[in-house]
Amino acid sequence: MALYSEKVMDHFLHPRNLGMLEDANGVGEVGNAQCGDIMKMYLKIEDEVVQDVKFETFGCGSAIASSSMATELIKGKPLEEVEQLTNKAVAEALDGLPDYKMHCSVLAEEAIQAALEDYRKNNQ
Repeated sequence: MALYSEKVMDHFLHPRNLGMLEDANGVGEVGNAQCGDIMKMYLKIEDEVVQDVKFETFGCGSAIASSSMATELIKGKPLEEVEQLTNKAVAEALDGLPDYKMHCSVLAEEAIQAALEDYRKNNQ
């Protein structure tokens, strides 16, 4: 049995929405001191919908794949739906992560929540 699913490998080797978003109006950065992974999410929100999203991740393949999949799950979605995204949903969309790599999907959820918080703070 392979350690990682085909979807994890695909998102690691061909990440979607990679890079910086110059006109982001919500930015969130989180890290995990234990493993050294750092994730930064950029959101462009208009009319309470995520119009665009990009990420920058310094970390392992699972962290990159989780970031990539998370962006795919929220792009074009209303904030009400984005707020409900969980790390479990990210992992399931990747067809699973090894237990010891689940913290990567947690980082993706936390980075999105941090970006939403930044958006709200700056757009009240």
